[in-house]
Amino acid sequence: MSTRPVRVRFAPSPTGPLHMGGVRTALYNYLFAKKHNGTFVIRIEDTDQTRFVEGAQDYIMDAMKWCGIMPTEGPGIGGDFGPYIQSERKAMYRPYAEELVSNDKAYYAFDTSEDLTKMREQAKEMGMPNWQYNSVTRGSMQNSISLPSDEVKKRIENGDPYVIRMKMPRNVDIRFEDEIRGWVVVNTNNLDDKVLFKSDGMPTYHLANIVDDHTMEISHVIRGEEWLPSAPLHVMLYDAFGWEAPKFAHLPLLLKPDGPGKLSKRDGDRLGFPVFPTNWTTAEGDIFSGYRENGYFSGAFVNMLAFLGWNPGTTQEIFSLEELVEAFSLDRVSKAGAKFDPDKTKWFQQQYIRSTDDVILAELLQKEIEGDYPLDKLTEVCRLIKERATFVKDIWEEGSYLLERPTSYDEKTTRKKWKNDAEANMQEFKTVLSELDDFSPETIEVAFKSFLEKKEIGVGAVLPQFRLLLSGKGMGPSMFDISSFLGKEETLYRIEAGIKALAEAKANA
Repeated sequence: MSTRPVRVRFAPSPTGPLHMGGVRTALYNYLFAKKHNGTFVIRIEDTDQTRFVEGAQDYIMDAMKWCGIMPTEGPGIGGDFGPYIQSERKAMYRPYAEELVSNDKAYYAFDTSEDLTKMREQAKEMGMPNWQYNSVTRGSMQNSISLPSDEVKKRIENGDPYVIRMKMPRNVDIRFEDEIRGWVVVNTNNLDDKVLFKSDGMPTYHLANIVDDHTMEISHVIRGEEWLPSAPLHVMLYDAFGWEAPKFAHLPLLLKPDGPGKLSKRDGDRLGFPVFPTNWTTAEGDIFSGYRENGYFSGAFVNMLAFLGWNPGTTQEIFSLEELVEAFSLDRVSKAGAKFDPDKTKWFQQQYIRSTDDVILAELLQKEIEGDYPLDKLTEVCRLIKERATFVKDIWEEGSYLLERPTSYDEKTTRKKWKNDAEANMQEFKTVLSELDDFSPETIEVAFKSFLEKKEIGVGAVLPQFRLLLSGKGMGPSMFDISSFLGKEETLYRIEAGIKALAEAKANA
């Protein structure tokens, strides 16, 4: 662990909605910062103005707020290291790029896009399909290494467009220790001279990323595995500036559920699950669904994400955000990719809905349904039904009969169970129920068992029929709880009405 104060950052690009992989990166940064009493920064990296998408930044902030992982510093939040949007920091990058040129760590390159295309095509014709701008080829290109210094000066004074490229040394091993993957060693012969500063006056991701992390005093860079190939260059840049590099931790990829490869929006479309935390609406009006709008609790979503690449080392699976902070550590993060499981995601949601207070569920349910139902009644519905629900809306779909009389009766249960002595048994049991003074679940259960003993019949001869008449369904919670909730008068009414309805249906069949 570094002795520097813990400062981590999540640095998304506003090129579209925040994929759940990005949310996981933000989550791990948040957990790490909170665990070590550190600071969690969000920085918007919009150096690629050609891919900027209107509304993406607001979407990112809204999604993080829903997840409960808001940063300590960032745009709209404040802090001592702003601005936190790279395009607003534009003026500060050129001096750093020029410093690298002055120290012979970088150079000016005047090659046009046509020049580069021509070189790649020539190399391909010569059997070298992977041509790179590097220590071997830079001498044959148009740059401040291959050109006389007076010509370089003249070109710059004339306003000729140029980029600044990293001068990658030849045959040098770059070594750094990744907090998740251990030691990483890459030889510079496998790297090209990356562009650090573009002709439009904006830095590339690589330069801006390093300068911002240094000036914002970032102690740990926790980011996705896709940035691992860039890490050697970043280590070289820190060395070129003479700065202390942060600790690096590259998180495993999120993998599609049904085969190899990185999880993508197309996988969600194909298999029917969201890959975004909240709904995203494109400029064309297309809507991509999110977990929030699909009825997931943010806690369940975050709990699920935490387990995609990390485990606590115990059998515990259900965590509050506070418990995740306490349990989280980078040494429990896996190197291997994490396969996303939509069914497991629903399981997390089910656990959360079961553990949520009935009154809170009832308040949520009120917003989901039409009709003016008392909160205390909805609270009881939630208590009885939530064990069978995945989403709040399921509680009403499964248990609306508790407040609305059934208008239809499950066809399969009717066909299998409503025959022979069913009507006679239910008429007799109705009489038993009508004689009860106490209509508690316990009293009803005792009466039910006594009725079975007296008749010398099994549970299957009465209980499914009882459920069918009261609820119209073939499955559900305890019938003793249901009938007690409905009350004696409503229970007796539904038995009689159900018997009549089933008789009419049979006559009309």
